[in-house]
Amino acid sequence: MKDAFLGFNDGLYSACVWVAGLSIAVMSLVIPWGIFTRYVLGSGSQWPEPVSILLMVLFTFLGSASAYRAGSHIAVAMITSRLPSGLQPLVAKLMTLLMGLVALFMAYYGTTLVMSTWGQSIPEIPAMRAGAAYLPVPIAGAITLIFVLENLFYGDQSQRGAVQGDAELEAGLE
Repeated sequence: MKDAFLGFNDGLYSACVWVAGLSIAVMSLVIPWGIFTRYVLGSGSQWPEPVSILLMVLFTFLGSASAYRAGSHIAVAMITSRLPSGLQPLVAKLMTLLMGLVALFMAYYGTTLVMSTWGQSIPEIPAMRAGAAYLPVPIAGAITLIFVLENLFYGDQSQRGAVQGDAELEAGLE
């Protein structure tokens, strides 16, 4: 059971990293297109700005979930690493519980937000529902909650191969 759960979370973590990375890549193409159409063609496209904002929301929330699992989320590491070593495990557990509450809040109220705005459309992209723009909030909340439960039951997983593989890739790029 443990191995299946941790393996599932490795895949979930990788998916978050890939989707966040692809969001940035697409954003880096969409924004110049908007600039090009506005200043070179003289008539700006309406969709690049809202699409870029949606991609940024996606990147931010899924990136935060993966950063939590990797143990590099600034809110978690900044507080616990500055405490005396005797207090660090206790405060780390408290931070994990608080992160769980934040994740529950995001999942519950994010779902409420999605449902309440689903009937509206985005003016620049009429085919897209406004609620879809908020989907990353409850999804990332649920994913973060899964990572919090993993941390509570099985401890810190930032040293797993799926997470360390990213660090090794980054070190090779420098």
